[in-house]
Amino acid sequence: MLKLEYPDKLKDPKIKELLGKLDTTEDVLKFNERLFRPSREGQKNNQKLKTYDKKTMLKLLQYKKKHGHSTSYMSKKYKISRTTLTKWKLMFDEDLEDPIKKADK
Repeated sequence: MLKLEYPDKLKDPKIKELLGKLDTTEDVLKFNERLFRPSREGQKNNQKLKTYDKKTMLKLLQYKKKHGHSTSYMSKKYKISRTTLTKWKLMFDEDLEDPIKKADK
């Protein structure tokens, strides 16, 4: 059974409204960041629970490329392993080169 850390927050009408607007993984991550303060304890455990859709992966890779950020920087900023970012780059290298394709697949 799933144990909610802050079950009282689910009763808030504003939060209920925001939950209904979550369409992508990126939306969920931003919502989670706004709602809960990240704690140092458990950050590594939470990594195992994260999943990303293709649109979000491409958006992060495009941001990295556009601003010339290193894999290490992106890894720290978004709490994604360097290995994962490298795998994404290999998987979506064609999509990153062809701006018409983007994340519509």
